Order: sequence, then structure tokens, then C-alpha cells
Amino acid sequence: MKRVDDFRLRLGKNELVPIMIGGMGVDISSADLAVAVARLGGVGHISDAMIKTVSDRRYNTKFVKDKLKVYKYNVENEDKSPVKFDLGKLIEATRLHVEAAMSRKTGSGMIFINCMEKLTMNAPKETLKVRMEAAMDAGIEGITLAAGLHLGSFALIENHPRFRDVQLGIIVSSVRALQLFLKKSSRTGRLPDYIVVEGPLAGGHLGFGMDWAQYDLATIVAEVIQFLKNEHLDIPVIPAGGIFTGSDATAFLESGAAAVQVATRFTVSEECGLPTDVKQEYFKASEDDIEVNQISPTGYPMRMIKSSPGIGDGIRPNCEAYGYLLDANGKCAYVTSYNREVAAHPGVRKISVMDKTCLCTHMRNFDIWTCGHLTYRLKDTTRRLEDGSYQLLTAEHIFKDYQFSTEQKIALPE
Repeated sequence: MKRVDDFRLRLGKNELVPIMIGGMGVDISSADLAVAVARLGGVGHISDAMIKTVSDRRYNTKFVKDKLKVYKYNVENEDKSPVKFDLGKLIEATRLHVEAAMSRKTGSGMIFINCMEKLTMNAPKETLKVRMEAAMDAGIEGITLAAGLHLGSFALIENHPRFRDVQLGIIVSSVRALQLFLKKSSRTGRLPDYIVVEGPLAGGHLGFGMDWAQYDLATIVAEVIQFLKNEHLDIPVIPAGGIFTGSDATAFLESGAAAVQVATRFTVSEECGLPTDVKQEYFKASEDDIEVNQISPTGYPMRMIKSSPGIGDGIRPNCEAYGYLLDANGKCAYVTSYNREVAAHPGVRKISVMDKTCLCTHMRNFDIWTCGHLTYRLKDTTRRLEDGSYQLLTAEHIFKDYQFSTEQKIALPE
């Protein structure tokens, strides 16, 4: 009976255990987690979501405070278009985070960074270009293009000296999305080094509409593999979303996938960046506690735990301090919803905004608990302690369970 360890993922000159950990922001896929996975021979991700906030928390910088100081005059203004990111400080924050992770790396694995296109930051092209180039300058081994079609992303960095050296991958949820990306990127003469096919059971933002339940990961993966075969393209395909056991992963590897991307089970690892009390909420969640809603200002549906404190919280927009979801015109759907509710409830000190959320503030504070569909199964992967809490797991334990388990078995911790 085969197991994940019977297969290998080849990226460039690297031969890897075919397990990739998804890039979860904000700092949920922490450097600690990425380093642990690379040591074990897999691919770990860090995320550059809200990178300046991560830098302040991890490296004692004051990027957020400094930005708020510059734009504090604009806090009460509905027009957020003047609120810009200092690109030099964005470079510095990215450099600090990437170098800190890469300097600790050991083992035969790799460390990549997840870059979301939907972090438009009031200057979509300029900020995305800077984030990717700064990561490459700092020594990152791969960049996974996420949360968007990324039709122009290769072109943004094609003149960088590491453009053909660093591993570049794209996340798609359909053959159509992949076709659009390949067509638009073809003029750079550069194919992606890997393709992550993310299905409808994934956590966080989804590449589907509210009809997500009608889609099936295995079917989409098979369609992508067949499309690449028809086009005579040899690009590793990596399924993601709902792969909960080593047996689940092995089934995809036997059907032609090059590796699997997993994340949900690592949210309750010791190395994950979530606070310990939030990890316990993930363990406690039942299937009925998990929903897909439309409160993200990005326009994408999001999967999260219903009891997330940020849902419905009408906090004042913090664009002057953060502003990661402001579009090219300084607009954010949450700002619009917040101002609507303020106008509708004059004099009310604490309003509620149900249709959108301030994703910047609440993700920064770990108050929006995004999760995979199978989060309700996490309690079955560990032991319940005498005080009623659940035992946290090491990343190594979870990784090796994926790597070596068979027959849908899950190894419990000692």
C-alpha cells in the first residue's frame, strides 16, 4: 500500500517530500512553521499579507505607527485615496521577514512566500511589484501567486535578475483561470514552475461563487492535468483544499498530482501563528459552526467559523494605519458599508456592519477565524486534556502523519 513518502516533488534541482503547506495570512503560516516544514523536506510558506504589521510584531519596527502619523489628518475623511504606502518601507518590511525566515532554514526543503493580488494597497501594480521583487532580493526560494488571476504579475517582475531562477507558481480553481493566466503570461517566455489547484473546501478566500458546493477538487484537478497533457506542458499540479489525511494525499499522487498543499491541520500546530486560545476555537468547532459568507471586501466568498468576533463588528475603518484592501481609487467595500450604517444611525456610538468586515483590523487582531471546511475534524487528530482543552500538535507530528500514514489513519500525539 503506497503512502505519500513513496513519491517525490521535483522543482528545479530540488527533490522534495510532496507536501506543501498553504500560505495563510496574517502570519498564520509563520516563519516558525515554514522553517519546520523545510527542515522535514517539504515546502513551507510564509505570507506577505499585512507585511508591515507582521514586521512590527516580529521585528520591533514601527511601520504602522509611522504610517498612521503621516495620514492621521485623514481618519474622518470618507475619501481614502490620499492614503499611500511608502514603497521603501514596504521593501524593508518584506526584507526583514524573508531574511529572518531564510536565515533559519535547514534541511532539504524550501521556503516560499504567498503573494495575494487582492491586497491592492491603493496602488495594485506598484505594491505587488515591490513585494515580489523585495522577496526575491531577500532570498526567497519561491513565490506563490494567490487571491486573484495575476494576469500581469509575471510581467511586473520579468526584468528582475532572479525571474528565471526563483520558483514561481499560480493558484487557480479552474482550467479557464489557468488558460487566462498562461495566455497573458506567455509573452514573458516564462511558464509557472507549479500550479496549485485549490478546490471548494479550502479555507479563507475561495475562487468560487456561493455555488461552491457544486464543484469537486478531484474533478478540477483531472481537468487541469488533461489540459496540460493536451498542450504538451509538463508542469507539476498540486491539489489543495480538503486533503485531510495521508491517504487523501496519496490518492491524488497516484492519480497524477505532483504534490499536495495542506493547511487546515497545521492551524493547530505549536508553530502556527494563531494565538493559543484561537487554536482551541478551531478544535471545538463543529461542522455547523463553519460557514461560507460574503463579508470580505475583496468580493470573494470566504470560509470561516461563525463565532468569529469580527463578524458584524462595526469598527471604524483603519485605512490610515493599514489600508491593504484599498483599490486603485482608494475605495474599500467595508468603508462604504461602514459609512452607510453611520449615516443610518446618527448618534449611535457602536454600530454593527453585517454585510462586510474590516478585514485589515480583524485579521491583524485574529478576530476573523478563516478555516478549511474540514476544520470540524481537527478534534479527532489530538487528545482532550483534563481541563477540557485540546493538546496542540507539533508541525513535525502533523507533517509525518501525512507523509507516512495509510488506510485513512490519523496518528494521535503521545
